[in-house]
Amino acid sequence: MASSDHLLDLIRSMPDIHELLRTSFEFDIERKGCGDDLRLASGEPLEPIAGDFTGGAYFLCAEKGGRRAVVFASSEGAGGLIADDLAGALEIIIGLAWQDCLGFSGGGDLEVMQNSAQHLETRLNRTNPEIAEERARVAAALSLRVLPIPDLVIRLHTAASRTEPEYLATDDRDLFDPPFGEYWEPRHGGWR
Repeated sequence: MASSDHLLDLIRSMPDIHELLRTSFEFDIERKGCGDDLRLASGEPLEPIAGDFTGGAYFLCAEKGGRRAVVFASSEGAGGLIADDLAGALEIIIGLAWQDCLGFSGGGDLEVMQNSAQHLETRLNRTNPEIAEERARVAAALSLRVLPIPDLVIRLHTAASRTEPEYLATDDRDLFDPPFGEYWEPRHGGWR
């Protein structure tokens, strides 16, 4: 498995892959300034590595057992563990509308997340018909796997369920909320 530093160096060295990650998957390594004041509730530092379009940020945790877990903190004050290492996080990021999947999780219900993921994938294919090709290009360039959506949902659910207490983010004022949203589907119009 590639180290976090190696993967980040690869992304920096391939402008086309960097651009795809930024535009299609909202993983922008140029937006590292988001959340500089965040740390884990345990006091352990978080290293910002990328940001999304809305001010959320991806962080690497301190190394444990040769791996650096990845935590995401949204600009709305929620966040948590998304994977045990950057390779696993990137597989989720490119393979799944993961933030909305967590948001429409019925409070962390795996079955609701699976249903949401399928609806979100249908929407994504309508708005970006090239998404499968883009996923394959990024995965090949970074030696990642393109996994079936149900498998990615299970991995995301497993990681996010481990957020409390070890991977909760905090700033100088507040503890971030856990990553699971309460909604089962969009409030206005449901899944269309």
